[in-house]
Amino acid sequence: MYIYNVTINIDETVHKEWLSWMESHIPDVLNTGKFISAKLTEVLVEEEMGGRTYSIQYTANTRDDLNSYYKEDAERLQVEGLKRFGDKMLAFRTELRLIKEFYPTNVSN
Repeated sequence: MYIYNVTINIDETVHKEWLSWMESHIPDVLNTGKFISAKLTEVLVEEEMGGRTYSIQYTANTRDDLNSYYKEDAERLQVEGLKRFGDKMLAFRTELRLIKEFYPTNVSN
């Protein structure tokens, strides 16, 4: 599995509007059919630049799915955010490949 991680710092003046917009943007990304799930998380560090920072993690089954997203959908969907929030938003993207997931084992005391 692959994780497409988008980390965004959003200016406090448009924070609530951006968060509301994300409620429709994330489903739009999922509706491309390239991802099987998404998580929206808040990054719990105080940024020197101010604002609030979030991470959206989209999970894809294959590298081909992720490449198809870049080729067919990414530009169109990224432009929407730039049009709405412009210089009030700073985003960077990373890709992760899931190696293995670990879960706690039942340990009785």
